[in-house]
Amino acid sequence: MSAAARHVLILGGTAEAARLAADLAGDQGLTVTSSLAGRVREPRLPPGRTRIGGFGGPAGLARWLREHRVDAVIDATHPFAATIGFHAAEAAADVHVPLLAVRRPGWVAGPGDRWHPAASTAAAAELLPGLAERAFLTVGRTGIAAFAGATGLWFLARAVEAPGPPVPPRMHLLLERGPFTVDAEADLLRRYRIDAVVTKDSGGTAGEAKLVAAREAGVPVVVVTRPPVPEGVPAVCGPEQAAAWLRGLLGLHPDEASGLNPSRRPVR
Repeated sequence: MSAAARHVLILGGTAEAARLAADLAGDQGLTVTSSLAGRVREPRLPPGRTRIGGFGGPAGLARWLREHRVDAVIDATHPFAATIGFHAAEAAADVHVPLLAVRRPGWVAGPGDRWHPAASTAAAAELLPGLAERAFLTVGRTGIAAFAGATGLWFLARAVEAPGPPVPPRMHLLLERGPFTVDAEADLLRRYRIDAVVTKDSGGTAGEAKLVAAREAGVPVVVVTRPPVPEGVPAVCGPEQAAAWLRGLLGLHPDEASGLNPSRRPVR
């Protein structure tokens, strides 16, 4: 990295993070490093520099920011990656580096939706016995363990990689990566006789198909609500606003930062 280059760290692993890295990759005078958690064996690497693995908590991240002379941090991790978000807030405050969060808009129930909010995957597991006998889990690989004690239910679970134990004793696992179409999700619900869907409010368009299919089939959906963005950390809805914020911050572009109030969007 040249002495004059400004350095931004993108905490990534999402489509938004990859799009942001691609947008910023062509900026002269800017070095982009994307950090991935390393939970997937073959991650899709974004443009620019990458690092894989944890930092060792907020103190380790603060040390990395100092050693690599980072000028700004953009947290574009998954909306449910709460731990790294709070570590980033603590580390950025410690070394006095500006921090921005990118959070895609959450989903909003529409007419015909039968949604049941749950504060956690454990709370979702407690709700299910009164709603279903055959549930479709789309809560990520690590979220499946919360349902291991629901021995009276049958589960269809979908993940990119196989979960570790514990898992429900009566479970069929699909190893697939989205996005999926509404027709494909509707066929899945019919084929496996699903009578409830469990998902996290990940937001965005990639995961909406299962919600539309559930609505059309009259199937209830247990929606795990998001953890909050750390207090005092500004947030934007997408990579375009994040790029504008960064360029305005570093004086790389005349555009001013915008869009600091993420909205929720209805599922269509």
